[in-house]
Amino acid sequence: MKIFHLLIIAAFTISCNHKSDDQKEIIKLLEKESATWQAGDIKAHADCWHIQPYSRILVSTADGSIIDVPPAKMINPTKMGNGGLSVQTNYKMNISGNNAWVSHDEESTSKSGEKSFTSEFRILEKINNEWKLVAQSIHVYKK
Repeated sequence: MKIFHLLIIAAFTISCNHKSDDQKEIIKLLEKESATWQAGDIKAHADCWHIQPYSRILVSTADGSIIDVPPAKMINPTKMGNGGLSVQTNYKMNISGNNAWVSHDEESTSKSGEKSFTSEFRILEKINNEWKLVAQSIHVYKK
């Protein structure tokens, strides 16, 4: 009976450590995706994404409009950031096998110092053992 309990504890510990590793990888990917957008690095930004037939990018603006961005724009954008930085906070995520969803807040600062604020919801899939974004919803707000 003691061996059974030890096996259960070991399995739980391995599962928790695996999720912790996945959480770290996902956060690293989200930070990379934001930084490469700000930097205008199309190739590195595209590497964060894996567009699927069901991919969708929705943006709600501070004035209440909704923009349905073609997912292909994530891997071949016509316009990107031109410097600045972004800071993500308040991560909440659920990881289930090779699928995950994450919500977080983001404060972006342009090169000129202008700030923008968003709440974001991201959907990811683990493809070839790497986390990739497949969909997102961004909600812009004024502070």
